[in-house]
Amino acid sequence: MSLESKYNLKSPGVKRLMREAVELANPTEEYFATPLEDNLFEWHFTVRGPSATEFEGGYYHGRILLPSQYPMQPPNIILLTPNGRFEVNKKICLSISGHHPETWQPSWSIRTALLALIAFMPTPSAGTIGSLDYTPDERRILALKSKNWECTTCGKIAEKLENAGKIDAQPELTQEESTLIKQIALKAEEDANRKMVSSEPKIENVTSDEENTLRQRINPTVNTEPVINVETTVQRSNSDKLWTAAIWILITIIVLLIIRRIFLS
Repeated sequence: MSLESKYNLKSPGVKRLMREAVELANPTEEYFATPLEDNLFEWHFTVRGPSATEFEGGYYHGRILLPSQYPMQPPNIILLTPNGRFEVNKKICLSISGHHPETWQPSWSIRTALLALIAFMPTPSAGTIGSLDYTPDERRILALKSKNWECTTCGKIAEKLENAGKIDAQPELTQEESTLIKQIALKAEEDANRKMVSSEPKIENVTSDEENTLRQRINPTVNTEPVINVETTVQRSNSDKLWTAAIWILITIIVLLIIRRIFLS
């Protein structure tokens, strides 16, 4: 049974997917996607790893599961080829996937999702759902192995993109696609900067007293002004006066005794 006879062609979602299937019928150098023969709402795709990255030379295959409300709701994307960036056989978390319906735009398409996926591959994982954080060397090894990877439904995936340049030219990016890719690149840069800042050692806030103590420990030769206790100073002054008076009285008594002794003799 053909897809045309199986689905209601008056449905906006079906009409949209039929049109996209025609537009994506021929593979490009970067991607290829097609619906399953018996299910218009499940597509298989292959993307080429972005150049000048650890994914260069790799071919990555996956599934796109489209909701019945498409294009009002986003698709879910599942990678099948081991790649070191996304977990396989698991719905990955992207701004163009079902994990973020709030950021999805109905004007976006399966082609938009594929371009966004390629742009997301070299970005930091940032702990999102379905992300992996393999080393660049591990990803390069997986990229080489992906050339021989085969899908049980589609067969050897690399062949379609290897001959893509001979079949059709690469369609130009739309304004929305260009904006989306720039946003992804900007977010990747922000995530990288945030990760770099979070890796720096944190300096805890200290009070002024703690700061003075630390300074004294660091530089013990620094002279500090003595703290004068006014009450103690006053007490010492009064005590000194009493002792002075007592000494003068004692001296006076001694002098008087000496004078008396002289006159009596």
